[in-house]
Amino acid sequence: MEIYLIRHTSVAVEQGVCYGQKDVDLAATYPEELEAVKKNLDGVEFDKIYTSPLSRAKKLANDIYPDQAEEEKRLMELHFGDWEGKVWDEIKDPFLEKWMEDFVNLKCSNGESFVMLRDRVLEFWNELKAQDHNKVAVFTHGGVIRTIQAIEKNIKLEDSFNIATPAFGEVVVLNV
Repeated sequence: MEIYLIRHTSVAVEQGVCYGQKDVDLAATYPEELEAVKKNLDGVEFDKIYTSPLSRAKKLANDIYPDQAEEEKRLMELHFGDWEGKVWDEIKDPFLEKWMEDFVNLKCSNGESFVMLRDRVLEFWNELKAQDHNKVAVFTHGGVIRTIQAIEKNIKLEDSFNIATPAFGEVVVLNV
């Protein structure tokens, strides 16, 4: 099975803002980025299309494949809880420093840990691989794509940041 992992396009968020599951707008460059993603997917027909329910992924999926994408909550980005929408340098949570030392295992304040993200993504991934499809599209987020790559390459979560985050609008193809 060929699985196309497609990261959403650029967002209209200032550098340094924490926005995991916060629903944010797309950048003004969206029309050009949309055309680039369409070109990368030109001629590819999918048996199944999934999308994160966050608008930045869902809009891209629906603009390319109208009304074909199934929303899948497990494809959402890491939930940063109380820190969502705040500038990292301005977060006053005393737990932030401890979390930075072990973000893999510790949950953000009222959010998730990287292990929790991995567990929900792994559940989706195992269900997907058990299906009988030739080509599948997954419109999602950088953290989810990195997690899937770590799962497929059998890389520990602690080491998964050695995997480059896909660029906005990038398409990563895996054969599983």
